[in-house]
Amino acid sequence: MGDDVEAELAALLREGAFDRAATRALEEYGAELYGFLVSFGGSEPDAAEVFAQMSEDLWKGLPSFTSRCSVRTWLYVLARHAAARFRRSPWNHRERRTGDVRLDDFVASARSRTQPWLRTDVKDRFRALRESLDPDDRALLILRVDRALPWQDIARVMLGDEVVAEEAQEREVARLTKRFQLLKEDLRRRAKESGLLEAES
Repeated sequence: MGDDVEAELAALLREGAFDRAATRALEEYGAELYGFLVSFGGSEPDAAEVFAQMSEDLWKGLPSFTSRCSVRTWLYVLARHAAARFRRSPWNHRERRTGDVRLDDFVASARSRTQPWLRTDVKDRFRALRESLDPDDRALLILRVDRALPWQDIARVMLGDEVVAEEAQEREVARLTKRFQLLKEDLRRRAKESGLLEAES
């Protein structure tokens, strides 16, 4: 199904139908990206703000998108950039409206379609463990485990660019796979220490 969507998006981009492509991309991937932002940022209001900014970036950026990666992967790049800008902002953006009814509707739609366990305010111990991670480690865990992105796509997202030289991408893949292994070992240790996993005999 994902390949069909990507083919549809590629056709729209070739036609120059950027508004239709942006709309279709958000229809298909919006809830998934919103869920990522909730997990990544730990706050639903912040996720809604970052999602709105990412959507604006999508609409503005599609004419210059080079298709060196999938639209889905590029959306994760945009989401990480928007989240970084949000974290650096000195003022509170909560409940910001974009001024564009389409974008505001996509924020509301993605929010309503996100799995309830991502929207709940009750933090269980596993979620607390995940939220205690460094933001880059949290993003790596979500992209690999929750979203099952290929390592090459994760490297693009973490490097923050759809266009990555092959050598740089391979170095980043090697670095990330090692980091992911260490992260899994650390999480297992911490889960055992907190009683979430039984100690191996």
